Amino acid sequence: MRLYSGKISTIASEIVRSLSGDGDIEFENEEEVRLDFEAVLKEFLRRDRGILDEAKSRMEREGLSYSMLGRIKSQVRKEQGFPPPDEILPYILEQILQMLFHSQNVEEVFAEDHVLRKKITPILRRHMEVEDRLDEEVRSKIKNLEEGTANFEVEYARVMEQMKRKKGLA
Repeated sequence: MRLYSGKISTIASEIVRSLSGDGDIEFENEEEVRLDFEAVLKEFLRRDRGILDEAKSRMEREGLSYSMLGRIKSQVRKEQGFPPPDEILPYILEQILQMLFHSQNVEEVFAEDHVLRKKITPILRRHMEVEDRLDEEVRSKIKNLEEGTANFEVEYARVMEQMKRKKGLA
């Protein structure tokens, strides 16, 4: 599950429409509330990129191979109090709820936390699971290559980049 910067505006708009349409939140300026949601999602991406950059920097300093990236990235995540990949959705949800209750642009929140979570989760999930669907699509296009080979990896990256550009994710 991954959050793409190209999807942030869409996600924020859908959340605002869903919550305001059902009367869960009240605000004066929809645009400002949408920007608040975007800010939460962009901050998540900024921190995630920072973790990747720090992991790469450590690997370079210590002369480690690229195969260690996952392990080093996990270590940096722990140090910075950032969630592991399987806990990203609950983390983002919590950040969004905190924003809702502290934003000066949201006048009133009528729904309880669990109701808000139930409404926001499917929106986030639908947009964050794009990578899983993309992976399946890319693999179907290069099924003639043996997985694990250098040719497979190069072709996979090329086709994935094409698909991301085509779908506005790159």
